[in-house]
Amino acid sequence: MRILAVIPARAGSKGIPNKNIRIIGGQPLIYYAIQNALSSTIITDVVVTTDSESVRIISTQMGAGCHWRRKELCGDAVTLDAVIKDAIPNDTKWDYIVTMQPTSPTLKVETLDAALDYAINNDLDTVISAINAPHLSWGERNGKKYPNYEKRLNRQYLPACYMETGAFVISKASVVTAESRIGSKVDIFEIPEDEAIDIDTFADLKMAATIFERKKVAIYVNGNNKRGMGHVYRALELADEFYSKPDIYYDVNQTDVNVFGNTTHNLIPVNGIAELFECCKKEQYTLFINDILTTTIDYMIGLKSVLPSNSKIVNFEDDGEGILQADLVINALFPHSEFKHVCAGEKYYISSRNFMFYKPILIKENVKRIFISFGGADPQNYSDRLLRIIHKDEYNDYEFVIALGRAKSNVDELMDYNRYENIDVLHDVSNMPELMSSCDVAITSRGRTGYELAMLGIPSIVMSQNLREEKHNFLCNENGFSYIGLNPADEIIEGTLRMYLSMSQQSRELYHEKLLSHDLRSGRKRVMNLINNL
Repeated sequence: MRILAVIPARAGSKGIPNKNIRIIGGQPLIYYAIQNALSSTIITDVVVTTDSESVRIISTQMGAGCHWRRKELCGDAVTLDAVIKDAIPNDTKWDYIVTMQPTSPTLKVETLDAALDYAINNDLDTVISAINAPHLSWGERNGKKYPNYEKRLNRQYLPACYMETGAFVISKASVVTAESRIGSKVDIFEIPEDEAIDIDTFADLKMAATIFERKKVAIYVNGNNKRGMGHVYRALELADEFYSKPDIYYDVNQTDVNVFGNTTHNLIPVNGIAELFECCKKEQYTLFINDILTTTIDYMIGLKSVLPSNSKIVNFEDDGEGILQADLVINALFPHSEFKHVCAGEKYYISSRNFMFYKPILIKENVKRIFISFGGADPQNYSDRLLRIIHKDEYNDYEFVIALGRAKSNVDELMDYNRYENIDVLHDVSNMPELMSSCDVAITSRGRTGYELAMLGIPSIVMSQNLREEKHNFLCNENGFSYIGLNPADEIIEGTLRMYLSMSQQSRELYHEKLLSHDLRSGRKRVMNLINNL
């Protein structure tokens, strides 16, 4: 079977000057159509019809044939049918003629071949590339506007509406004339939306460039009641920052899928590192993000061996030897680093989007409401200890809000404290900034929640959950917190709480101002700039 691909690429584009030879994704625009045609397992011959010397050079250098187009076929009013017919060599009996526009650079050769198979196997005269794009639309008759629908429906319930993309028209050679390439047996072949770009404007050009520059991203994260949940929360925030849908991997031996909450992100369970590496080898990610605490040299070398040579690896909150193999390390919870590729300190903290829209609290004359939370897991069971303290009669004049995280192990037991009128125990809070903003002071651990409280300027008592948290130096007295150490005695916790409850408005305002002096709201932008510039 002889199948000819004809690629029309004249020089006279007015909307985008030199459109067909503009560099996009590192190659001239015309390159992608030629490369797809040459790479096809079904197309046997390729010819480019052009009046551009530059296009001729590119075509012949790539190994495609070139047909020099006559001047009378280069005008704006000339139909493509006549151009295609003119470029078909007469010395060969062709089975199919495939028109491939150079303005569809994101089309993949696998899609092209699938369409050719579809046309051949179904004995179709013509197959046209299209996307299904139903919309509520209007038409005009006799000068009046009319809806092209009987009933207004959400888009997903509208009938199919296929729009041609221009990527390809597959025609039996017998139906191709100077007036038409459409036979009697016609069908469309639906292609993915990101392969359907048809470059006609500069906006189209920008969109195509964005697709070429888009990273294929994977995130590996684990969270549990020992490790904490900040890693999972951060991974979900990061996943929303890319113009693609990252694959989020987690180890089933370390992480319960329920800790991710109600997310529509692509969560992929793996049973150990070996399975993770097999997935990476198959998917060929260009950006891989680790949020798994300490990494080893062996792990990082193994990961690099299964990723493409041009891929980049970013690690979060990593103080292991594996950082030597990473391209970028973000350690917002640690104060400094001797390595240039390690960005440490609170200015690299990634805030939850919800907190960005809340203003700092106003410091009231007296403390009335106290916020208590120890992250998603609370491995030291600080929540339990605080509840045993605050249910005493001496605290009846104060309101306490205790937020338990997704990974807290004894939630039902602690919810029983809701029998006290001044205690409100909540589980898996959906709007944490709203809850925090209603409080005057807070008690928390030395992780993500402390940064969130600082963004709202809430004076806070802080304690570490483990030895690792003791290294998280931002949540310290110097920066506006009252840090009381790892696993402090109840008398220290209660004594500090009493001090905060009786603290003057002026003293709390000093804490408030100190907390707000740190630019935590810009950290998200800083981190993404670093990642995107790798």
